[in-house]
Amino acid sequence: MNALILAAGYATRLYPLTKDFPKPLLEVGGRTILDHLLAQLDAIDAIKRVWLITNHRFMPHFTRWRQGRTGGKPVDLIDDGTLTNDDRLGAVGDLLVALQSVGTDDDLLVTAADNLLEFPLADLVNAFRRRPLSHVCVHGVDDPARLRRTGVVVLGAEDRVLEFREKPSEPRSNLAVPPIYLLARSTLPRVGEYLGGGGLPEAPGHFIEWLCRQEAVHAHRIHGTILDIGTPESLGAARARFRGELPRE
Repeated sequence: MNALILAAGYATRLYPLTKDFPKPLLEVGGRTILDHLLAQLDAIDAIKRVWLITNHRFMPHFTRWRQGRTGGKPVDLIDDGTLTNDDRLGAVGDLLVALQSVGTDDDLLVTAADNLLEFPLADLVNAFRRRPLSHVCVHGVDDPARLRRTGVVVLGAEDRVLEFREKPSEPRSNLAVPPIYLLARSTLPRVGEYLGGGGLPEAPGHFIEWLCRQEAVHAHRIHGTILDIGTPESLGAARARFRGELPRE
């Protein structure tokens, strides 16, 4: 199994802080957001190789970060060639570019680089081992406004995904899907099929929404907090949380 970290976005909502600096390398709790994620990936023996895709503009930052990294699994960097938010490829477009380097011979854990995860990713890997089909993570969200800003699923027997909607105006459940997926190797060629058929290259949820109509996708229910670092306010709240100024759930 490999892992792919999606880190090619331009984080415009955090400007000017991220105008010339990548969001995953911002500090929270004494280490970068990215290093928090890698601490989890490093602890999963099943993951043999870690890849990170970024844009050409931020590639030097990640190269310097990697040079200063000690211990843990090696991280291979991929440059998607873009320079501005206007010519970005989108998360699914970056996934397709990354697969040219990563290949499709192994299962792939795909995650965004800008979330702080307070639950064990190893549990997702274990769920996949028990049922080796593509999985998404789901967690309960009771705020309808938050549900309208994310992917939402309806589940059936054995937590099979019956329906997935990206940013639905009328959510049909309270089960939100963060950008964390474990894709079976047999699924990976479908990324090119999806984009070749005119699929939207932006939020990866659009690909998952399509994928659920092509093959069985199951959900792994997570129990813990996900801190989405998307705005100055959420960054400040995460830092306060790690300083002990806000309670942990």
